[in-house]
Amino acid sequence: MSIDMAQFHQVFFEESFEGLDAMESGLLNLDMGDVNVDEINTIFRAAHSIKGGSGTFGFTSVSDFTHLMETLLDEMRDGRRRVTQPAVDVLLGSVDCLREMLQAIQDGAEIDGESVSTHKRSLDNELNNHSPAGAVPINHPQKVPESAAKEDQVSGWLIAFSPHLHLLKTGNEPIRLFRELSSLGDLRVTADLQGMPDLYGLDPEECHLSWKLELDGNVPVSEIDEIFDWVEEDCDLAKQARFASLPAFDEQLGAGATDNRVAETIDTDPARSEPATKSKQLKSEEPKAAAKGSSSIRVDTSKIDTLINMVGELVITQSMLSLVGEHFELGKLDQLKNGLSQLERHTRELQESVMNIRMLPISFVFSRFPRLAHDISSKLGKKIDLKLLGEHTEVDKTVVELLSDPLVHLVRNSLDHGIEMPDVRLAAGKPETGTVTLEAYHRGGNIVIEVSDDGKGLDKEKLRAKAIEKGLIDPDVILTDKQSYELIFMPGFSTAEKLTDISGRGVGMDVVRRNIQALGGNIEIISSLGKGSTISIHLPLTLAILDGQSIAVGDETYIVPLGSIIESLNIKEDRLNRVVGKGETFLLRDQYLPIIRMHEIFNVASARHTKLTEGLLVVVEGQGVRCGLFVDDLLGQQQVVIKSLEANYRRVEGVSGATILGDGSVALILDIPGLVRLANQ
Repeated sequence: MSIDMAQFHQVFFEESFEGLDAMESGLLNLDMGDVNVDEINTIFRAAHSIKGGSGTFGFTSVSDFTHLMETLLDEMRDGRRRVTQPAVDVLLGSVDCLREMLQAIQDGAEIDGESVSTHKRSLDNELNNHSPAGAVPINHPQKVPESAAKEDQVSGWLIAFSPHLHLLKTGNEPIRLFRELSSLGDLRVTADLQGMPDLYGLDPEECHLSWKLELDGNVPVSEIDEIFDWVEEDCDLAKQARFASLPAFDEQLGAGATDNRVAETIDTDPARSEPATKSKQLKSEEPKAAAKGSSSIRVDTSKIDTLINMVGELVITQSMLSLVGEHFELGKLDQLKNGLSQLERHTRELQESVMNIRMLPISFVFSRFPRLAHDISSKLGKKIDLKLLGEHTEVDKTVVELLSDPLVHLVRNSLDHGIEMPDVRLAAGKPETGTVTLEAYHRGGNIVIEVSDDGKGLDKEKLRAKAIEKGLIDPDVILTDKQSYELIFMPGFSTAEKLTDISGRGVGMDVVRRNIQALGGNIEIISSLGKGSTISIHLPLTLAILDGQSIAVGDETYIVPLGSIIESLNIKEDRLNRVVGKGETFLLRDQYLPIIRMHEIFNVASARHTKLTEGLLVVVEGQGVRCGLFVDDLLGQQQVVIKSLEANYRRVEGVSGATILGDGSVALILDIPGLVRLANQ
């Protein structure tokens, strides 16, 4: 019976991309000149896992490329090579290339052969240009016989490989090791069946076989050790060069075998045992990825345990209510009420447990920025220290996936526009190394993400002049500091002196704001000229459930996000102010706020109140702007499940989504910033 390996592809790709992230992070943390064995071992094992997995699934182009990376890393690990910036840069480029290769295979597309060849040449050049002068060797246990010192005269190797019984349970497969060996030279494999039990005593999860391996070719012992590196604790292994006597080898295998010993040869020729793996064929063989985002999620077992416990409580409550309902009488009314109260409590807790499963640490987004800072600072000649704070702050998986691109724009702007060149910073009395801080924390029902820098800050006069030059504002407009900073979010706005591949085309910040608003959040800027800037993003923890306040406007019901509401009040005539052509305002603690008549905005003909002194004003805030919503009545607070209006109908200005109420009717969820824009129109 053949096993369909395609069912394991998705797990392989996810683990490979995680491995690439670990390699990238490790490479960025390496100290130049010093050999950090633990860090290099982490990088090496990630590469080795990708190589082994790709070899198993027949992705030979990936395993061949990773083998070159392993060779370079192995020289660093053994102390034969110092850690240098050129070598790290080559490895970082190879990580990028490997990521593109895996993405192409996952998408069923062709691998970019030219890019792969370019990076292979870079690896080869780095390996060939290696000068061992000054390298400090690291002492490792000697794993090879003394005859290995004569590697130059070796014509082949004899290997005795005897796995321990538990080898298969560790996830290792001997046939994979043999395929790797066969890539080094001609390999003959002979299996020893002497230790096999009878059929009734056979455990399929235990390895009872041992093998004699004959490898032809002048192969360095280090390459053989590398292949058996993963299983060295789970097997008995002996190696001898070809010029060693065969009887000695047989003694290691067990020369005193009886006549009932049966041997069979296993064919390890990849051309016969594996399907064709050329990149062109992968296009038709590999499943297409459904989306860029991961389709799976890793969940801590404690969260699963909590969920199972809650389901158990729910089942108990359901059983109790079922017994009450079988022979119901008025005397059981209190018991029924208690059961329904328990059901409500358990349902709420179950909902929270399920939502908690979707929560991921924000480090999934933050982990990509050390590489970004490294590349941009190198390209611009700046010295930049990137600090990551609050990496374990959890947020909904959907928010994590959609937040990545906006944050890239903001961090790139801080690195390019915010941080000055080292000589400029020194002249201004600052350290030559600039600091960019990326921080995440919870505030109420929201997550706040701040991108701050100690750079030159925003010059509001320069922003204003540039906006007038581009015709974005009138010359006679008076702007507050906050409004001046908001200019950078206008389409087509840029203060860059020249176009670069990093910034300067006036595309980005308006898209950032639009993307953040699409997530139900808002973005704010605080800046001080010569001291730096801070951009804050406020987002809901989840896009699935919302705490809201129900309001009535005539026969219609709307939901206002609870976090947007400041207060609700009745208004008196003496606090109203009407400006012809400008709308209506009301006075609230020495501040005039605009009034939005909800029945006029949404054309609700059944509104019960049209006089401002008769209805209610709900004071709300969105993106720093406050206003009063004129409504008929407040109905109550509740959690609502958000349904996308755009996906099921179309985009409506002033509305962020919809929900289904307890009576089955549909209520629109208000988008406060959009509502303010709609009222201004």
